[in-house]
Formats: sequence, C-alpha cells, structure tokens
Amino acid sequence: MKRLLPFLPLAALALLVIVSVLLLTRGGERETVSDGRIGRPAPAMSLARLNGGAPVTGDDVIGRPYVINVFASWCVPCRAEHAQLMSLQARGVDIVGVAYKDDAADTAAFLTELGNPFHAVGLDPEGRFGLELGVAGVPETFVVGADGRIVAVHRGPLTEGDITNSILPALGRR
Repeated sequence: MKRLLPFLPLAALALLVIVSVLLLTRGGERETVSDGRIGRPAPAMSLARLNGGAPVTGDDVIGRPYVINVFASWCVPCRAEHAQLMSLQARGVDIVGVAYKDDAADTAAFLTELGNPFHAVGLDPEGRFGLELGVAGVPETFVVGADGRIVAVHRGPLTEGDITNSILPALGRR
C-alpha cells in the first residue's frame, strides 16, 4: 500500500483531466437557445465603425430582418464559424458584426485574412454592447426580426445545420 501512495496525486490528476475533457466535449451545451431575450427589442446600438465613418446603428438595417454576430479576432471558434458567415452573406443576409473586446487593428487583420461577411462592423472594445445583448462568450449570433425584436439566439460557432435549421427559418427564409 505504501508503494502506491506516491502515485495517488498522479491518479487524481488523471481523473480530473478525464472529467474535464468529458465536460468540455459533450454536445448540446452551446446551441440555439430560447432565453429571456427572445421577443425583446434588440438593444440600441451605436458603435464606432471599423475603419472609421458614421457609427454602426440599428438604423442601418431598420425594417428588415438581420443577424448580429458577436466575434473577436482572438477567438478560435470565431475563426471556425467564419465560413458559415460568408455563406450567409452569399445568401443575401445582412449581418452586423460586433468586434467584442478586440483591438480594431486585429479585427481588420482578421477580416482581411478570412474575408468580410459583414454589412457593417461595430467595435465594442469594452464589451458594453455585448453586455446589453446578454453575451456569455464569443461567438454568439442573434437574429433580429424586421420589427427590431430578437427572434433567435445561437451561442457558439455556427454550423451549416444551425444555419439551415435555426438561423434561416428565424429570418423567414429557407
């Protein structure tokens, strides 16, 4: 028994790693959710525009459904979902990007490298607008109806299935 005692911390560490991996890789945690934001008006938006110009506001897309995508250049899942955002743009969807807690130069470099799917990109360097939206982390996607109310929320990186089954139907498209 005394010979096994030195291996006890190693066994505890291995168990902790296994439990952590199982918790982090289980599915269904970050999906389209029905939360308290659904049906509420999207918060008023007035964000500095990437590369200057007039602020990004809700007036840019008033009267038509659109998507708000909260992302950051430092976010690995944001990089993973980027192709899906480009696909949405190709389908004619208006997407307002919100660069969450990110540096403008890093955001610009990220979009230069991967392409810019956004109708407009607003900067949220301190995360205040993200807080008003109820962002828990990045990426998060909000579908806003033509009436300005949030009709769907997706937490985590978008997949083609998410777009087909949740985002496009929330926009009134197929």
